[in-house]
Amino acid sequence: MFKFFTLHSSSFTLHFSLFTLILALTACKSHYALTDISRQRIVVDNRYDAHPDAQAAAFLAPYKQKVDSVMGPVLGKVARDMAAERPESNLSNLLPDILVAMADEYGEKPDFGIYNIGGIRAALVKGEVTYGDVLDVAPFENKISFITLTGEKVLELFSQIARRGGEGVSHGVELVITANGMLLSACLHGKEIDPAATYRITTIDYLAQGNDGLTAFKSGTDLKSPQEDKNNSREIIANYFRRMTASGKDVDAQVEGRITVKSE
Repeated sequence: MFKFFTLHSSSFTLHFSLFTLILALTACKSHYALTDISRQRIVVDNRYDAHPDAQAAAFLAPYKQKVDSVMGPVLGKVARDMAAERPESNLSNLLPDILVAMADEYGEKPDFGIYNIGGIRAALVKGEVTYGDVLDVAPFENKISFITLTGEKVLELFSQIARRGGEGVSHGVELVITANGMLLSACLHGKEIDPAATYRITTIDYLAQGNDGLTAFKSGTDLKSPQEDKNNSREIIANYFRRMTASGKDVDAQVEGRITVKSE
């Protein structure tokens, strides 16, 4: 029997591979013929905790110890539950703020930061945050990046964010958009965007390449995008938590009107 197991959160989804089965059946001479295919979702959750399988636990123990040693260390604390939502949320505010805050380690002083909500893959629960929690939030190989756009292209970028219903923007960005995705106004630290000026932006390389609908980034100049593993967004986030812990502070962010939806 050929089986593929895919882990989704706290459950296993069992997939029966038709392609593999056909290969197996055609590879051997038999009078048997495929007549039906079915699959079943087997949920693995805490219902099995009352009667754990000792043999399975013993088999997994050395692997669990290794994973826990990497994922288990506590980096710091968050002051509240955090999740990512459009048009604005505390977690989608926090992550671009982190990119801006950590830019000093790269000799950069960006005007603002952008983080796509689609790249935020988990929430944070009030209290201690482990490295594993950060990995859940930012599981991809995205690297911190810095890029320059003209004010005209910044307005184009903000229009694209409006069409998407919002993305993560750093403190100081104030966008007013409509429910159907039109940009009504855009300010940075209380000043309207100057089309003739230039702005330095920090983001992740996936967006700096113009992906996820933010094609204005393709017109950027002076790109700095270090590709070593230490520059992964999750490492940047983890180091920010360590920095805040060293300062005796919990990590916090709130919804503050960075992206407001109004009627036309």
